[in-house]
Amino acid sequence: VRVSAKAVYSKYSIEPASPINFGAMVKGTKKTQTLLLENKGVLKFRFCIQQAPKDAPVLESKSSEQGESATSTTKRSVGRKSSAVTQGHLNLGMFTVSPCSGSIAPWGQQKITVECLAGQEGICEERIYFDITSR
Repeated sequence: VRVSAKAVYSKYSIEPASPINFGAMVKGTKKTQTLLLENKGVLKFRFCIQQAPKDAPVLESKSSEQGESATSTTKRSVGRKSSAVTQGHLNLGMFTVSPCSGSIAPWGQQKITVECLAGQEGICEERIYFDITSR
């Protein structure tokens, strides 16, 4: 009896790499940018997008081929710092990220939309964290 197995881990990429910059916006206007999360491995995986902990290191301009978590920085106008997940959307102050969770089949991809509704004047940053299962 011949027995064999191959051990693998989740492989993925996130494009464009951090940071996402919405640039100057007129108060009350809305802009949208899209990220592409791609499964480059042979296993299905689940992902969850959350607000990054304040003490988390920022990994800029880096996609992962080895399953590391990636952090994306988003610049926005100063506003209330709040985070809430509602019906597949993550609300971070003036930002809305959707979908904020899901699964991706081998060699599949998921478009992630980041929408910014400019509120108060000023510049600030928010960070989001991509948690990939089985990494």
